[in-house]
Amino acid sequence: MSKFSDNKYKMRSLELPPPPPPHRKGGAKTPSFDRDRDYIGFATLPEQVHRKSVKRGFEFTLMVVGESGLGKSTLVNSLFLGDLYNERVISKVEERIEKTTRIEKKTMDIEEQGVRVRLTIIDTPGFGDSVNCEDSWRMCTSYIDEQFRQYFTDESGLNRRNIQDNRVHCCLYFIPPYGHSIRQMDLDMLRRLQKKVNIVLVIGKADCLTKTEVQKLKKRILSDLEDNHIHLYQFPECDSDEDDEFKQQDRELKACLPFAVVGSNVILEVAGKKVRGRQYPWGVVDVENQEHSDFIKLRTMLISTHMQDLKDTTQDVHYENFRAQCISQISQHALRERNKLKRDSVSSNGLDQNETDRLLLQKDEEIRRMQDMLTQMQEKLKATHLKEMKMNHSNNNSDSVIDV
Repeated sequence: MSKFSDNKYKMRSLELPPPPPPHRKGGAKTPSFDRDRDYIGFATLPEQVHRKSVKRGFEFTLMVVGESGLGKSTLVNSLFLGDLYNERVISKVEERIEKTTRIEKKTMDIEEQGVRVRLTIIDTPGFGDSVNCEDSWRMCTSYIDEQFRQYFTDESGLNRRNIQDNRVHCCLYFIPPYGHSIRQMDLDMLRRLQKKVNIVLVIGKADCLTKTEVQKLKKRILSDLEDNHIHLYQFPECDSDEDDEFKQQDRELKACLPFAVVGSNVILEVAGKKVRGRQYPWGVVDVENQEHSDFIKLRTMLISTHMQDLKDTTQDVHYENFRAQCISQISQHALRERNKLKRDSVSSNGLDQNETDRLLLQKDEEIRRMQDMLTQMQEKLKATHLKEMKMNHSNNNSDSVIDV
C-alpha cells in the first residue's frame, strides 16, 4: 500500500540569483492619465497579468524517482536550499527483501522577491530496493493517474474557482553512474512514464566518473533511449526575437542532457570562499562549479527558464490525453447503458413507450456530446504534436504521440 505523508515547511529567504528582467518589446510602461496623449492603454495588459499571477501565487510538483543511494534527497535539498529529509530513517537490509515502493509527499512554501511558489516534492522510497523489482513502476504511475483523475473530477464539478493543482509537472529520474549504460529496469520504467509526465534524466553522484566517462555514459544512454523509442521532455525551440545570450544558454542546456550532477548539504571554505561541495583527500568538488557538475544547468532549467513550459506541457499534452481517455470511457459506458435500456424496454411490457423514447433520446444526446468533445480533443492533440514536429525538425517524433 502507498504511504502518504505531508510535511510543510516555510522558507522566507532563498539565496538564489535574482531572475533576469522580463523581456519587453517597445518598452511599454504604465501610462499616466494624459488626455492629450494618443494612447489606448492595452499595452499594460502584461503588467495586469503579472500582478494577478503574483498575488495568486504559483504551484509546482516535482517527482523524484531512483534507487536508494543516488543522492536524490541531497540534490533536492541543494536545489531549494532546504532540509526536507532530516527525519528520514534508513531501513535495514532485512527490511528491503520484500520492500515495496512508497509515496512520500512533502510541501514547502518559497517566497523570493515577492513571488510565492508552493513546491511539492514527491519522493519514492523503496524504488528498486527490493530483490524483485518488477512492480516498482506501479506505485509511481498510479499516483500520477490519481492526481490527473482528481483534477478531472474537480474541473468537472460545480465549484471550479479554487482548484488545487497537484498534478506532477516534472519527474527527475536518476540513473546510477556505475555500469556502461541504462539498465533494463530503468527502460521499462521510462517506457511507462513517458506518456504521463515530463521526464528529465539525471546521472546521480557523477563525481565518481571522469569527464571522459561522463561523456561516454551520456552518449550510450541517449543511444539506448533512441533504440527503444523512449522520448523524454523536449526543450521548446527559442523564438527568433530572443536575445543571443538566451539562445546560447538554451543550446548549452540541450547539449548537456542527461544532466550529470553532484549534490551536497555541506558548506566548505576554499581559498577564503564558502562553497557547497564534497571534501575528498585529493581536493574539493564544488557543486556549483560547472566544470565539476551540471547542477547549475539543472537548476537553471528547472526553476529559471523552463518551469512554466513544464506546467504547460503537462496541461496541454499529458493531462489532455488523460482527459480524452476519461471522456471516451464515459461515452462507451453511456452507450452500453443505452443499449441495455433499449433491450430492457423491448423485453418489458410494463414500461411506457413514451418514457422509453425520452430516455433513449437523452442517452443519444449524451453520447453525441461526449463524441464531439473527444473529437475536438483529438484534433487539439494532433495540432499540438504537428507544431512540436515543426519546431524540432525531426521525423522520429511521430512515435511520441499519445494514442487515445
